[in-house]
Amino acid sequence: MTLRELIPSLRSSLPDKLAPIIWPRTTRRVGGDIQIGGVSLASIAGRFGTPAYVLDEVDLRERCQEYRRAFAGEEVAYAGKALLTRAVARMIGEEGLSLDVCSAGEMAVARAVGFPAARVILHGNAKTPADLAFARDYGVGRIVIDSLGEIARIAAEAPEPQRVLLRIVPGVDAHTHAALTTGTEHQKFGLSLATGDAAEAVRRVLGQKPLTLSGVHAHIGSQVSRFGAYEQEIRQLVAFLAGIHDEHRITVPELNIGGGHAVAYVDGDDSFALDDFATRIRAVLRFECQQNRLPVPRLTVEPGRAIVARAGVAIYHVVAVKRAASGRRMVAIDGGMSDNPRPALYGAHYSVVLLGRKADAAQEPMTVVGRHCEAGDILAENVPLPADVRPGDLVAVPAAGAYHFPLASNYNLVGRPPLIAVRGGDARVLIRRETINDLLVRDVGE
Repeated sequence: MTLRELIPSLRSSLPDKLAPIIWPRTTRRVGGDIQIGGVSLASIAGRFGTPAYVLDEVDLRERCQEYRRAFAGEEVAYAGKALLTRAVARMIGEEGLSLDVCSAGEMAVARAVGFPAARVILHGNAKTPADLAFARDYGVGRIVIDSLGEIARIAAEAPEPQRVLLRIVPGVDAHTHAALTTGTEHQKFGLSLATGDAAEAVRRVLGQKPLTLSGVHAHIGSQVSRFGAYEQEIRQLVAFLAGIHDEHRITVPELNIGGGHAVAYVDGDDSFALDDFATRIRAVLRFECQQNRLPVPRLTVEPGRAIVARAGVAIYHVVAVKRAASGRRMVAIDGGMSDNPRPALYGAHYSVVLLGRKADAAQEPMTVVGRHCEAGDILAENVPLPADVRPGDLVAVPAAGAYHFPLASNYNLVGRPPLIAVRGGDARVLIRRETINDLLVRDVGE
């Protein structure tokens, strides 16, 4: 039993603690407000409006640095699909990371800030002609082959030599959400070991003069917390490398094990022990290579969410509060599934915190819902909020840095929020708010 429960009169006077595991590292509680990067979230709402995404630059850079220390001498490639803007690409480049992209648009963002093409890795299970043409013009360092049919297409577009990796289906179940699982058979990514497609891809790549087989790649899923799944992945990939050596008498120099490292979204979620992970993965890789009489390849990891999720916070205004016949209190905000579809897509859970004033009442469980015309537009269920929450209040949602901005839509023709970076007491716009005029300018028919 907590102190709040033992002494009800203290419920409104005890300060709400913010769980460090889900908030940016520069977060500070100041009265009823929250500061990130030395900037008040309430002031950001007043200046830039809501909904808004806030990004802690210090947090993002420090997590990049942690990965580089943990994998010193190896390659860390940021998975741009988690969040990619020109400013983010510049930060990632300055911190010495490589960049994982999957479209001409993502490559264009990287190229716009002069991100070194040699450190760009192009992924994608259905690379379009436009994607491959952009990759050729940009001169991307590596292209990850995802199917047999694209080998000849990549060779036809590629300058000589073009380094390629083969994306392998390792047959590993990462025990994560079904929509986030990518290492098993019967999903859309990669070349199957079981069917022989992976081995056939090696033969075809070696038969294409413009292509150089630089490595193999696999990605077992997202929000993976068990090290054992990665160890199993490495065993499968090293065995495949040994098979390549036996058949073709070549040594493949790179091994990319993907990312997917779990992050916490609510207090109580497990954290990912990065240093322990790096130690174990390197040990397993050395052992498996020794067993298969192979030199140890250069290792690449591809964190995205683990770099940027906790650097981000979303802020909203409360628009309405009502009670259903079931007794459930519902708090409706001015955003929802158009700026965060993850609860609807994956059943993701979030924390919600009152912002901008001290609470005058005890907390009770409430459901925070969005503004969109969908019954499934629910941001968070059974989250504790003060009983006196009312229209006009501000709320903040932590762990909003990954997959919020990239997955945002214009459902109900609602404009997408701005992305505001904070650091050292300054706030700057990275992506401006999308306006009604922005929506109308693309609607060219009458």
